[in-house]
Amino acid sequence: MRIKVLILTVLIAVAFVGNVFATAPGKSVEYEGGGAGKVVFDGKVHADKGGKCNDCHTSPWPMKKGTKITMADHVPGKFCGKCHDGTKAFGQGNADCAKCHKK
Repeated sequence: MRIKVLILTVLIAVAFVGNVFATAPGKSVEYEGGGAGKVVFDGKVHADKGGKCNDCHTSPWPMKKGTKITMADHVPGKFCGKCHDGTKAFGQGNADCAKCHKK
């Protein structure tokens, strides 16, 4: 009986750990975007464009809640700039702000 309870506990724990950090296709996560407006990360849009979770996790995005980026972090190769460099995906120039930031 103890073995069954232990196995069930482990299975439940593993199931929930996988969902804590994931933004699966069809799901979205909102981040505070300061004065520029909130940023909405849409897992479906990124998956539809061929993105895979491992493309960004754990580098450049750590798998922890509360990760913040600043304007200084908006450079090619860092955070969103890993793909949003104007070549692989749209850039991060002033004309592109409203593509991610929503007021």
